[in-house]
Amino acid sequence: MATVMIDRPADVGAHRGLMLAVLLLGQFMALLDTSVVNVAMPTIGAGFHASGAWLQLVVGGYMVAYAMTLITGARLGDLYGRRRMYLIGVVLFTLASLACGLAPAILPLVLFRFAQGMAAAVMVPQIISVIQTHFTGPARAKALSAYGATLSAGQVAGLVVGGLLLAANLFGSQWRPIFLINVPVGILLAVLVPRLVPADVPRPTAARRLDLTGLAISTCAVLLLVLPMVIGHELGWPLWTFGCFVAGLVLAVVFVRVERRVADPLLNLDVLRARGLAAGIATLTCTLVAVAGFMFSFTLHLQDGLGESALHSGLTWLPFAVTFGVVGFFWRLLPTRLHHLVVPAGLALCMLGYVGIGLTQLGAGSLVWPALVLAGAGMGLSASPLVTQSLVHVPFDRAADASGVLTTTIQLSQVGGVAIFGTLFLSGGSLATTSWFLAFTAAIGIVAGSFLARSQA
Repeated sequence: MATVMIDRPADVGAHRGLMLAVLLLGQFMALLDTSVVNVAMPTIGAGFHASGAWLQLVVGGYMVAYAMTLITGARLGDLYGRRRMYLIGVVLFTLASLACGLAPAILPLVLFRFAQGMAAAVMVPQIISVIQTHFTGPARAKALSAYGATLSAGQVAGLVVGGLLLAANLFGSQWRPIFLINVPVGILLAVLVPRLVPADVPRPTAARRLDLTGLAISTCAVLLLVLPMVIGHELGWPLWTFGCFVAGLVLAVVFVRVERRVADPLLNLDVLRARGLAAGIATLTCTLVAVAGFMFSFTLHLQDGLGESALHSGLTWLPFAVTFGVVGFFWRLLPTRLHHLVVPAGLALCMLGYVGIGLTQLGAGSLVWPALVLAGAGMGLSASPLVTQSLVHVPFDRAADASGVLTTTIQLSQVGGVAIFGTLFLSGGSLATTSWFLAFTAAIGIVAGSFLARSQA
């Protein structure tokens, strides 16, 4: 496997905060585009006279391409330089965003969204890898906490930003600014990355070889798992969607067996032996499946059930977003002896928040804001430390593998949460019923989080 030699400038410590800001801005931009489009779907559909299936592809094309190439993106950074691949991803993402914003019809928009997802998959895995390699000790823990706080905050911000941009209708351009807003941000990142992110140079003797067999198997496996989750409900869950699931799971098993026999694998599965990583991934899955399903079903309830505008429904999320961001960044102020307990405690707050949202449909409407604050605080206490605690024991030379596993888990969990709880909600399940299942998922996360806590104690 190629080994990367890090070129550490003498003044990297002085620029560490700015470097982290540049990395997290790219992560935020990619996350924004997973949720901002949901708010604009009615406007896009009206503008292009597009069917529900086409609109589903506008949302799903990004998520499918993003999920199926994350592992490959992580390995490309390991082979050819993380800063280089991050910069390439930023440039490609910016160009794809510009193309989306200027799309003349629904088919080009779907294709450009697919390209945007692939660009995000090149960009995003480098972020964890760079943090792992350029931050150590307490600085790494703080950087990973900020990364964790960015994860879900970016998605919630997408709902707010999308509502604001649609309401503003800048220059009469309707939905197009939700994509075009990425262009100035991307240009800024393209200028700052070479200045603030240290270069990493592959060793002269390192063999630069990409595991094409693993690449083909992993891409097909993720595609077969994600595609039916994205479009299954829209099509009424035909039989072939379940066939895709089975085939995807079979290919996932094949991928594991192949990677264990390859000298230079696409994903070195030995990384899962790092203390706390496996338990962290299980906990992260429960956490993000629940929060993605919550965001999707509650937003639908606000817009379709209560008839709220995109702006009003986006602003409804502010208590969740603000509490999540504040708690997610400052949780380290808690006594150190309690840090290993914050993930299960956070998930317990999430569970109470979901129950509170369920009760609002039973007549307790005054519980909406307190429930959102509870859920936001719970996500801040769970998601941010979860990333830190999952990665703290990962060896330096396994940074790319950990990044590939973690980012793929994040994306699959979010897609799965929308598919599972979106189907439950749209198939006649009330918000209350959906919320009880969300609370149950959080409870499973508490159990998984207790194993993570033991690995940190």
